[in-house]
Amino acid sequence: MDDVILPGNTIGVFGGGQLGRMIAIAAKRMGYRAVVLDPTPDCPAGQVADDEITAPYTDVTAAKELARRCAVVTAEFENVPADTLEAIEPIVPVRPSSRVLRIAQNRIAEKTFLAEHGFPVPKFRTVRSREELLCAVSEIGCPAVLKTATGGYDGKGQVRIEHPDEAERAWERLGKVDCVLEEFVLLEREVSVIVARNLRGEEAVYPVAENTHSRHILDTSVMLARIAPELARQAQELARAIAEALSVVGLLCVEMFVAQDGRLLVNELAPRPHNSGHQTFDAAVTSQFEQLVRAICNLPLGSTELYRPAAIANLLGDLWEGGEPNWAKALELPEVKLHLYGKAEPRPGRKMGHLTATAETPDDALRKVLEARRRLKAKEAS
Repeated sequence: MDDVILPGNTIGVFGGGQLGRMIAIAAKRMGYRAVVLDPTPDCPAGQVADDEITAPYTDVTAAKELARRCAVVTAEFENVPADTLEAIEPIVPVRPSSRVLRIAQNRIAEKTFLAEHGFPVPKFRTVRSREELLCAVSEIGCPAVLKTATGGYDGKGQVRIEHPDEAERAWERLGKVDCVLEEFVLLEREVSVIVARNLRGEEAVYPVAENTHSRHILDTSVMLARIAPELARQAQELARAIAEALSVVGLLCVEMFVAQDGRLLVNELAPRPHNSGHQTFDAAVTSQFEQLVRAICNLPLGSTELYRPAAIANLLGDLWEGGEPNWAKALELPEVKLHLYGKAEPRPGRKMGHLTATAETPDDALRKVLEARRRLKAKEAS
């Protein structure tokens, strides 16, 4: 096969967090070497990679060093500066491309791309000035959500507006930066679909995940989503079509709303592995991380079949507030698996790890991870 990057080559990863860590683990299992670029020494990915380059993401010289050492480069999160990636594309393949990241890291570009290609999104308007803000509120109505065009994640960079009189104050809170105003959607649930796509355009679509959030941070995710089969099929086809329209090489996670009025709406795009796909590490024939390696190296894609339904529960730094969590108590449940990310400092809201469980049904898998997480707070009898 032409353009295949074989094991033994080196994969470069922009970003040294937990996603980069699991990418590196998958790459090394398959016989690749891995080099990570991250601003923090001894980052989670650097702990398992063959080498790490410590530099800001804006350091083009360091990025070019990474490029010269690698056969292909990928990014573990979409907010890596697209200019940096564009600067190294003449040296090494960057997958997904800087073009894809430019779209995904800017809500105005993302929503516009989706709408122009006929994909269903919540009603939105661009806000770059006070006049556009007032016009947007008039057209969208209230309640609505004002979101910064760049830099927002885990609920950061957004304000809900209940009444038109609140609009200017909300924009001031966000720093009067470029924003989008979206209709407020009454949700039945939130789901996501991960699609892999290689250079030849071959695609592999994962089962739909059903997600719950706490404080705007993913709390649990269940795969298979507890939705009607026809809706699941529509969600998978929608994600596949978006990946094709973007010409993604790598992974794309499409986060979607299932509205109470029956609409299936695209919320956000993440051209990388995704928290809602962590179940695949333990429960799928091919994990999302191995699939990324296959896709960016232009290898045949693996099966996305689940061995059994699975669920994850995120572990945030809040769990450490009373001392070290009781790992042994949680792991008394034999079907529960623990993943910790190697982060030195637990902070409230910081993703430190996750628990995974499989079971005969999605509900049973979810009950297991929630029980395991509850046990983490249990104190041993003295």
